[in-house]
Amino acid sequence: MEIHQVIFWILSLLTLSFAVGVIMSRSPINSVLFLILTFFSISAHYVMMNAQFLAIVNIIVYAGAIMVLFLFVIMLMNLNSDTEPQKNFLVQFAAVISGGALLLIFVAALKSSFTGLEGKDINLIESTDIGLIKNLGQKLFTDYVFPFEIASVLFLSAMIGAVVLGKKDTVLPSTEESM
Repeated sequence: MEIHQVIFWILSLLTLSFAVGVIMSRSPINSVLFLILTFFSISAHYVMMNAQFLAIVNIIVYAGAIMVLFLFVIMLMNLNSDTEPQKNFLVQFAAVISGGALLLIFVAALKSSFTGLEGKDINLIESTDIGLIKNLGQKLFTDYVFPFEIASVLFLSAMIGAVVLGKKDTVLPSTEESM
């Protein structure tokens, strides 16, 4: 077993254990923290696949911004276990049935995706330059510069619109009211 395979299996085990921690944790805050760890381990998988840009975007967008929003929502909701209503037996039974059906769908999808791959040799050792930021930036600023500029103007107008909508109107005191 090579070092890449060992690292892959360790990262996979960590990712799955963190994902189980998200599901099994009783506290919503702990679930969010486990989800952040899951995103970091998925980013490590991206780095192993030579997709550094995806790893950085995953950390910045998901582990950074989205998780902060999740924490704000959880803290604003003030989830207490004593105020949470208990689910009746029918709801629990429906959840078990739908979870089992989802498991069957996943197993069928995995089985159909692995058929026909037995005879194919996939070389994962050789490194490619597909996911490098340098190549992405070169492609973005040469072939796709016009759509990139259109997107930047669109984002700029959205930011200006958000500032205009969020700005409070200042009411000037009128001269008639002072008399």
